[in-house]
Amino acid sequence: MAWLQRIVDKSPRRVVGLMSGTSADGIDAVVVEIAGCGTATRVQILEFQTLALPDILREQVFALFGETASLDDLCRLNFALGEAFAAAALAVIEAAGLEPDEVDLIGSHGQTVRHLPYGQPGSTLQIGEPAVIAQRTGITTVADFRPADMAVGGQGAPLVPLVDYLLFTHPEKGRLLLNIGGIANVTVLPASSGPEQVLAFDLGPGNMLIDAAVVHLTDGRERFDRDGGHGARGRVDATVLAQLLEHDFLQRPPPKSTGREEFGTAFLTELLSRIDLRGADLVATLTAFSARAIADGIKNFVLPIVPAVELWLGGGGVHNGHLVDIIRAALPQLRVASMGELGISADAREALSFAVLANETLMGQAGNLPSATGAECAAILGKVVPGHIS
Repeated sequence: MAWLQRIVDKSPRRVVGLMSGTSADGIDAVVVEIAGCGTATRVQILEFQTLALPDILREQVFALFGETASLDDLCRLNFALGEAFAAAALAVIEAAGLEPDEVDLIGSHGQTVRHLPYGQPGSTLQIGEPAVIAQRTGITTVADFRPADMAVGGQGAPLVPLVDYLLFTHPEKGRLLLNIGGIANVTVLPASSGPEQVLAFDLGPGNMLIDAAVVHLTDGRERFDRDGGHGARGRVDATVLAQLLEHDFLQRPPPKSTGREEFGTAFLTELLSRIDLRGADLVATLTAFSARAIADGIKNFVLPIVPAVELWLGGGGVHNGHLVDIIRAALPQLRVASMGELGISADAREALSFAVLANETLMGQAGNLPSATGAECAAILGKVVPGHIS
């Protein structure tokens, strides 16, 4: 195990973080220098890129959610995505002005294709074969983080809150960190909090339904609502919005997590079958739904128990100004701003988180927060695949 000890003994370590979210529109890749571990963790981002997922791979990911997908399709896509993640790692390493042998570790979230936290037993599946990543790059790779939390009774999500706790806890101010990806989730950091006081959970749809509505509206010519333009032009249907806000997931208390299974294309297809709402009005109504799901979740489940003064935004939804304006108006008691003001790119946050989680794994540290996932105990996360060990 000398190869492992060499990584552990080095400080700072150069780590690549890789993330592909529920929208499956690209791979976020970051190179970061990490010193220490646990509460002594210090990070410096060297390079960040988002690399578009090839159209054929994106189509194959979405095909897995259909009724005609086969085990053969799943098997092949696992390896094809491994190649794509490896290429993304090599590209961001090159952009950082480094060679692969100057990087110590890769942390890859993979691509979620099923997340079933409420099953008996609960289960989750992320693909993007880490053995391929390790072999193509020569870099030891940690991947498949979520199952270890589920194995001890957690929901396997959210996992980013541990990193939020390590990097962003403030001694005097209660902070909320909101990620608006395909799904929206929040981390609650009370002032001077310990790990057992951190709360985190999924709030509901973030960009997922908005993106799907834009694809529907434009016949696939556009994949997201750039700058919130379609939503801002449309009219919100108050009756439809009220119906959407009755969704069972929004009423459940945390811990809770969700995904495409509840708020994906099937949700939109069913909705369109029973309402007469089209064009920009559809996008506007779904944007209002996402914003209200976020704001109501914070008002109902966070602010009554945790005094907070700041709401920091990350994820692709930060760039939808119309969505952010609705959230800000619905939460006037909070200062709402991009995480960029904290010194961490709003777009890089999740990729950075899986770099830090990989570092925690190599250092023998737990990577979950039971207060966030509902797990019975803390657990070391992920599976470690050696790179070139000579």
